[in-house]
Amino acid sequence: MRVASASFVTAKKNCSVQYGALPYRVVDGRLEILLITTLRSRRWIIPKGWPITGQTPQASAAREALEEAGVCGEIERKAIGSFRYFKQLKNGNMTPCSVEVFALKVTQQRKTWAEKASRELRWCSVDQALAAISETPLRQLVTKFATALAAAS
Repeated sequence: MRVASASFVTAKKNCSVQYGALPYRVVDGRLEILLITTLRSRRWIIPKGWPITGQTPQASAAREALEEAGVCGEIERKAIGSFRYFKQLKNGNMTPCSVEVFALKVTQQRKTWAEKASRELRWCSVDQALAAISETPLRQLVTKFATALAAAS
């Protein structure tokens, strides 16, 4: 399933690329989205990170979901869209990033994972996820994904 992003911007020389997973499940016919908090500001986001050498973009996204949220499952081969944001680096500088996002249908949630002590996670209805996410482009991507998934059902 392909969901075009309202904020899709092709990565340029001054824009770093990251890969993210949109973890989801359907419970009693209702779509739920898994959100995690950022390490510093504690904002609600999706698992995402830098490309992993030797891995495909979707494998990198799945790995981030496992490390940051302890979830694994069926990752889509094609990105559902992308969004841009400014990432604060450890040195305090900000860098623009374009995040290519892959839907991840969660089939397993581990009891322990690499960043469990560093992050909070929350399964949310689509409305709850939209209320919790502060980045407008990510909210738009979640909305389009939920609409496309409902239409495909």
